[in-house]
Amino acid sequence: MDTYKDTFQLPRIKGQPLHVLIVGAGIAGLSAALAIHKTGHKVTILERVREIAEVGAGIQMAPNAARILGRLGLLEKVMEKANVLEMNSLRRYKNDEELGKAELMPSVGEKYHAPLAVIHRGDLQSILLEAVRSENIPIRTDSRVVCAAPDFSARVQLHTGEWVSGDVVIGADGIKSDLRHQMAAQHGVKDICQPTGDAAYRIQIPEDKMKGDPRARELLKKNVGMRWMGPGGHIMAYPMKNNTVYNMVLLHPQKEGAETEESWTNKGDKREMEEFYSEWNGLVRDLLSYVPDGEVMEWTLNSHFPLPTWIENRVVLMGDACHPMLPYVAQGAAQAIEDAGVLGCVLALTDDIDSALAVYERVRKDRAEQIQKSAAVTRKALHLPDGEEQRKRDEAIRGPGKNPDLWADKSWQDFMWGTDVMRETVDNFDDLVARSHGYHPHALNAVAY
Repeated sequence: MDTYKDTFQLPRIKGQPLHVLIVGAGIAGLSAALAIHKTGHKVTILERVREIAEVGAGIQMAPNAARILGRLGLLEKVMEKANVLEMNSLRRYKNDEELGKAELMPSVGEKYHAPLAVIHRGDLQSILLEAVRSENIPIRTDSRVVCAAPDFSARVQLHTGEWVSGDVVIGADGIKSDLRHQMAAQHGVKDICQPTGDAAYRIQIPEDKMKGDPRARELLKKNVGMRWMGPGGHIMAYPMKNNTVYNMVLLHPQKEGAETEESWTNKGDKREMEEFYSEWNGLVRDLLSYVPDGEVMEWTLNSHFPLPTWIENRVVLMGDACHPMLPYVAQGAAQAIEDAGVLGCVLALTDDIDSALAVYERVRKDRAEQIQKSAAVTRKALHLPDGEEQRKRDEAIRGPGKNPDLWADKSWQDFMWGTDVMRETVDNFDDLVARSHGYHPHALNAVAY
């Protein structure tokens, strides 16, 4: 929290409050509900599951997300549950050689005026959920939205057949979004995902499984991220839950004939995992041996083609529903939280809903899609087979220039972490409205002669 310095104030609505329906109570939907509610609008959340459970594993809380959580009054609680990363170590898979390191906290926090940390996804969702409930924002569980009205007015139909109406509908219904499918179909776009060829294991090793291994326990107690790079895969690992659990994400080639369904809860095979990494260094192999049997999760990584638009009439998409992120630059949660912050701003700054949503798309779509594309670039750099190209990559990581691992590259960090989307929206709102309507703002003055 020492590095968090911010003077930004959320705008307050000037006219009558809208009734905003948010579809989905994940990180995206809960963050949007808080941001929009705090500006003065009425919000109702529609969530498909009967009980909201804490699922997932570790995620990065980058400065661009921490800044917005601070504005929502939640950063202190988040940091109580988070681990602040001091460094990320980039290493060779075979011999554990350190090729380079990315200095993180406190220097990153001082530069971007917000901390960088890692947290369990369930802990973050729990903090957001508690905040929503404390603000008395209604959450209707067991309320799956199956479609919006055919004209995309602010009406949605539940699986029970009931229609729910508001003034704006925000689709925060995730990577399998029904609203995304409907919107894509409206534009004649076949909404399909393309396998990247990769899958990922997610594992969490509790402290008691590391007893007797001083090297593993040292990793758990140090707030350092470890990035091992090898042929066809890489590993990202760090401590979380106040240094009591070691979190690992292991990227590897997707098995032939494997399911392409995207799910966080598919079970993986520990023996298959150990077999793929059997040629990696001894520390990695030891860590994998400590994973409790039956607790390996595996999911397929797919690319999703950009939609032509995120908006149709009074329905707008956010988060994984419109820009699902591959994990290579660790921006999935952060980009959803940026969506939430900008939606809060635009819906407060004007009572013209069309203008508000157009500005939201203008601020967010290109930026989110650039970060989506950067993940594919980073994936290639991290997974190079041994050879000349790999040696050039390693030399680039050792050198002072551009880092092929974009997550560790200073210029890309400036773009990812340094951009303040909420401040840019508020400071440039009139210009953004004008450009969204297809004219330059100074042209208005030219006709007043």
